[in-house]
Amino acid sequence: MSTLRFNRRRFLSTTTAATVATATVRPAFAAATEEVRVGIVGAGGRGNEMAGAFAGTEGVRIVMVADPDNRRAHSLANEYKAEAVTDLRRVFDNDDVDVVVVATCNHWHCLASIWALDAGKHVYVEKPLSHTQWEGQQLVAAAKSSGLVCAIGTQQRSDPMQAEIKKFLHEDKALGEIQYVQANRLGPRGSIGRKASPITPPAEVDYNLWLGPAAKQPIYRNSLHYDWHWDFNTGNGEMGNWGVHILDDVRNVAYQDSAAMPSRLVAAGGRVAWNDAGNTPNVHYALLETDSFPTLMALSNLHASPAGKGSWDCPIHPRVRNPGSGYVVVCEGGYFAGQRGRGQAYDSDGNRLRAFKGGSIVALHVRNFIDAVLANDASMLNAPVETGHHSSGWCNLANVAFQVGQSYDHEALASRSQLEAWPVLIEQMEKQLKPFDVSTSELVSSTVLTYDHKTERFTGDGSESANAMLKRTYREGFAVPELVNA
Repeated sequence: MSTLRFNRRRFLSTTTAATVATATVRPAFAAATEEVRVGIVGAGGRGNEMAGAFAGTEGVRIVMVADPDNRRAHSLANEYKAEAVTDLRRVFDNDDVDVVVVATCNHWHCLASIWALDAGKHVYVEKPLSHTQWEGQQLVAAAKSSGLVCAIGTQQRSDPMQAEIKKFLHEDKALGEIQYVQANRLGPRGSIGRKASPITPPAEVDYNLWLGPAAKQPIYRNSLHYDWHWDFNTGNGEMGNWGVHILDDVRNVAYQDSAAMPSRLVAAGGRVAWNDAGNTPNVHYALLETDSFPTLMALSNLHASPAGKGSWDCPIHPRVRNPGSGYVVVCEGGYFAGQRGRGQAYDSDGNRLRAFKGGSIVALHVRNFIDAVLANDASMLNAPVETGHHSSGWCNLANVAFQVGQSYDHEALASRSQLEAWPVLIEQMEKQLKPFDVSTSELVSSTVLTYDHKTERFTGDGSESANAMLKRTYREGFAVPELVNA
């Protein structure tokens, strides 16, 4: 048994919501020089990447790999001479595992993390933190109760460039006051297909474990793996896939985390042009308002034309490059355009003022997590679980607004904000749909939803249907435990 391990304490079976906040914090590791033993849960593409990142970190060893796809589990485990299992609970039950990396499908993120914390493991969970906002609340409570270290994989938080940008924007006020943010995920993808009859899961997959908390529903797409992203039963769509990285950057750089959640929001979009088995939007535009300044989100997985070339655009200034996967902070005296690994500042005429360059963010992010684990000090984290809950929450709420949307109404949608950029963005969206012969009647748009970040509930018009989307129905044996009331 690793001497880094704490004594197990099954707090979920003995504590209630009233006692979670007062649970005893565990002691620190006995020796900061001892090997940290890691179990990887989820052996898909991201699991492979994170295994490499953790194995490449000094003082870390991969000892177990779990995946309901037996072939995937063994393939990854063999690379590190680790033990392969199909049931993730065997990782949690192994006293020689100190850290669990959760790189499962999104619908497993919170339950797997809570089970790991319950077993006394530190947790690094991939983004988005949650599949629904309610279960994110439960994971935050579980992490707090456990006294363990729980981080989210929004690795840009560990890029030193971010501190430089925040100083430039907020301390130096080099571009003046911020007026709004334009965030973008304009990354082309393709159809996931639509079969005439449901697929049969591969023989090497324990389908009951693969489903876990999700509903058992027929799957008509071409492939079981990866394309679960585009089914709300198991994924969060592109908003929760790439959108969470971008909106986390916005919360960090533009708001300095002062805006935990949007206070008002409206969204529009649809899944158009492909006629496939997905149900998450491939076009999704949202207005996210806070007590300070708003953020506009433009998301499209369509190419610039049906021929399959280029991507959508939402220009702000003719001389300012608006990143396809990034954001522009629009200020009274200029613009800052940021994206993963780099950024550019412009004056109000579009002249470049300064360039920013990022570092090796995954390695830095994993190192930050391991250092916090060795010290048993979650305050050292660049991306703690609560930060992940809020950033993922912006995406969750944007998805809720789409899911409760009704017939598309251009005039009502465009008038939802006094910010001139919002109706311009909507017009750009409608214009870029025309080459695909897509009518706006194929889209939906929501009413303005009001959100109380203290209660983590919607209030006012549309709140009943929106609140119903904050928590899912779980399959027996795979329910996320209720640790806090919501």
